[in-house]
Amino acid sequence: MTLPPELPLAGVTVVALEQAVAGPIATRHLADLGARVVKIERPGEGDFARRYDDAVHGLATHFVWLNRGKESLAVDLKSGRGRDVVRQLVARAEVFLHNTAPGVVDRLGLDAETLRAADPRLIVVNISGYGTSGPRKDRKAYDMLVQTESGMAAVTGTPETATKTGVPSADIAAGLYATTSVLAALLRRERTGEGAVIDVSMFDSAVERMGHPMYMQLYGGRQIPRMGLSHARRDHPL
Repeated sequence: MTLPPELPLAGVTVVALEQAVAGPIATRHLADLGARVVKIERPGEGDFARRYDDAVHGLATHFVWLNRGKESLAVDLKSGRGRDVVRQLVARAEVFLHNTAPGVVDRLGLDAETLRAADPRLIVVNISGYGTSGPRKDRKAYDMLVQTESGMAAVTGTPETATKTGVPSADIAAGLYATTSVLAALLRRERTGEGAVIDVSMFDSAVERMGHPMYMQLYGGRQIPRMGLSHARRDHPL
């Protein structure tokens, strides 16, 4: 696929070991900006989001939404040859991003420390459920769980019923924070030649979006109520 040279990330290569939503939406935006994104998938089944449904000419709606503009390569990462292939791809890339389960990249030898020892200019992005430290760092996460734990569901819905958002908001938040962080790291790399390690968690990303309810509780002494389609400022002039 040939992209217009005037796109801002033309010439940037991203290797992504990703699945579902958080990783793919981050790299989808990078692809939209002109980056070459090489998506690593499991042989046979690939990204499990491929199987969510078959509404788009036999393809899953989530997969089509999140993976346009990318290249895909099926690699058996359980084999030494497969891991070597990925390392060779990363060696020619500016960015390596993953949203695998805790500990996976360490077992594969694709962790940030190992990869950046070979190329200090590399930008490595780790998208996790709960971060790289603390009591929950080894826990897997999914969107609905994080929406409830972060408090999103407590302020969404009606007075009678707490509700998760209709789209995967925690996943999307993590992916977009990863995208903006990559753009900043690429800018710094151009200026200084220095790469980066970026850690983004779904939980932290969801909590950050809860700033309005948090400050209201801390300083106003009250919780934002669930109001359906109404707004907390409905009685105040704009």
